[in-house]
Amino acid sequence: MAGLAALGLFAGALVACSAGGTGARDEGPARTAPVGSTAPGTTVSPAPDAAAASPSPSPTPASVNAVRLVKSDPKVSSDIKRDLKPCVAKEYPVDVSYGNLTGGTSNDIVVNVMTCGDAVGIGTYVYRDDDGTYKNVFQAEEPPVYAEIDRGDLVVTKQVYEKGDSVASPSGEEILTYRWSGGRFTEVERTHNDYSHAVDGESPSPAQDG
Repeated sequence: MAGLAALGLFAGALVACSAGGTGARDEGPARTAPVGSTAPGTTVSPAPDAAAASPSPSPTPASVNAVRLVKSDPKVSSDIKRDLKPCVAKEYPVDVSYGNLTGGTSNDIVVNVMTCGDAVGIGTYVYRDDDGTYKNVFQAEEPPVYAEIDRGDLVVTKQVYEKGDSVASPSGEEILTYRWSGGRFTEVERTHNDYSHAVDGESPSPAQDG
C-alpha cells in the first residue's frame, strides 16, 4: 500500500508539470514573496516619481509677437526694420524658435528675419527673458545668416559667396557654435564647408574605350 501511494504522488507531480507548459514562468522568474509583501530582512525603496524625475520643460511664450519685438528693439538696424514687411497679407518673413539657451527659468527666443523673394536670412537675434522683459543678448546682421538651437547651443550658419555666385548657389558656408557663459554667448566651435559647383551642371560623359 505504501508503494502504491508513493507511485500515485509521483504520477500527480508529472501531471502538474505537464499542465504548466515548460514548468517555468513564461512572464519571468517567480516571486519569492506574495504581491504587496516583502521577504523577511529585505528593505524596498519606494519607486521614483516619474514626474519628479523628469523636469517639465519651460513654458513656451506663445503670446510673444516676434515682429513687434524686432521692430521695437533699439539694437536692430534701421534697414532691417524698414525691410521687415509682410510678404503676403499679414505673413511676415520671420522664423521663430523657442528653447533654453541661457539657463533661465523660461525659454529664450531666436528670431530669424529673411527676405520675401528668396528667403535669404538678413538678421538673426536671440532674446532672453529678463524679469518679464525680453532683452537682446545676441544678434548677427551680416547676410545671409540663419540661427538654430541645437542641444542647448546656438548654431549660426553664414553662407559664403564668391564673385559670380548666384543667391541660390553659394561657394560654401561657415557654421559657428555659440554657448552661453558668463552672461554672454561665446564662440566654441567653427566649421567651414566648401560646396562643389560641379553638380550644378551636366557631368561630362566618360571617355569611350577604343
